Formats: sequence, structure tokens, C-alpha cells
Amino acid sequence: MIVAAVTVPLEQAEELRAAFVELAAEGFQDAEDATTVTLTAYGPGAERIRDAFPTAVMGEVEDGWENRWREFHKGVATGRFWIGPPWEAAPAELLPIVIDPGQAFGTGSHPTTRLCLELLETIERGSLLDVGCGSGVLSIAAAKIGFGPASGFDFAQASVDAAIENAERNGVELHAWLGDALLDELPTADVAVANVTLPTVEAVLPRLTVDRVVTSGYLVSEQPVAPGYRHEARRELDGWAADLFVTATL
Repeated sequence: MIVAAVTVPLEQAEELRAAFVELAAEGFQDAEDATTVTLTAYGPGAERIRDAFPTAVMGEVEDGWENRWREFHKGVATGRFWIGPPWEAAPAELLPIVIDPGQAFGTGSHPTTRLCLELLETIERGSLLDVGCGSGVLSIAAAKIGFGPASGFDFAQASVDAAIENAERNGVELHAWLGDALLDELPTADVAVANVTLPTVEAVLPRLTVDRVVTSGYLVSEQPVAPGYRHEARRELDGWAADLFVTATL
């Protein structure tokens, strides 16, 4: 398996992370020191990073990585949730969301995931649509706190498969399918969550038939243009932002 690493000064860290979220959606390693940040992508993500960043340092995964990679995936606590891999135990006082970090992006550690969860906690429960569901972490967490029925879709079959497996692992019902948010007809729901890129958020908002939508996947310096919606709330963490929009008819 090939790997691609890109190092930039700290002041460019958030822009680089935003690019990796889009190009290496399967997941990536994030290492930061006093002056620089280094992001490392693997497999297909590494190929896309190589094409986008000519200065990327390329290499191959060394022997034994299949075991040592687990060291990079640790459980995180956010609000009343603990999101972590199946080989770690959740603290007894937190609601566990067990996500197997595999080919699908979304282990729960990224600030945008945590921000979306914060906003979902504030919304009246109802049916939920997860746009670009990745590993299913957001729709699974939503189902655990009373949203339902929960459904989600993604353009990558690996993500759909992972979301279904993770839902079963967490004992919740999730209908997940392969779909394109910009081309396919989107089902009606009470609430949608879209933790994707800013251009995708802006393109998908007019296509949704929902009362409320939580959006993220962009920096604090950015905010979606959302005709037909009223901005209700914003959360920020580590340079990333998430927003809650309410349809203007409510």
C-alpha cells in the first residue's frame, strides 16, 4: 500500500486538512508539532493526494502496519458520547458509538463530527437523513438519542457497507444506500445532516425537503449560502465550523 504525506506550516494547517477531507475521505493521519502539521493518506487517498500535491512525500506501508495502525485510532469523548474502535472500552458514564475505522471516512475524532453531534442534540427528534454518511457515525449516534427512522447514503460503496456494518455493531437500524447527493432524488425527512465539503453543502441544500439541516465540513472563515433557510446556530472547534439551518417556512 502506498502512502502520501504533506507537511505545511501551522498557519496553513486548516486549509490542508480541508483538502485531505475531500481527497482522502477514507481517512488520514494527522500529526502536529510546534511549527508544522503533517497529514498522511493511505491507499486510494494517497494516489489522489499525490496527484493534487506535487510536493507530497511518497512511500509504502512497512511490514506490521496491519497491527500498528490501531495505535492511531483512539476513542474520543464528545458531550455524552464516546466514539471509538471496537478494541477499546467506553467509559461507563458515556453513550458508546463503536466505529470500526476501515475504508470509510468518519471515526468520530474529527472536529466536524463532534460539532454536528452537538447541534443534533439541540434538535427536536424526528426522521433523519445523513448526506454523505461515511462510516455512519452521525446517523448511528442520532438513532441512539431518539432520531428515527434514520437513513443515509454515500457515493462510495465502501462507506455504505461500513455504515451498515457499524449500525449492526451498535444495535440500531439504519437504511443506507449508494447515491449521489447532486443527482439522485433525495427522500423527505424531518432533519438532515451533511458533513461534507462547502460546495457540496451549498449544492445539496436546495435539493433537500427537510425542516432542519445541520451542515459542516468547512472552516470557521466559511459559511454556506443557504437560500430558503434561516440560520439558527453555529458551533466552532479547532478552526472548523458547523451550522444549523431551519427552513424559512417554519
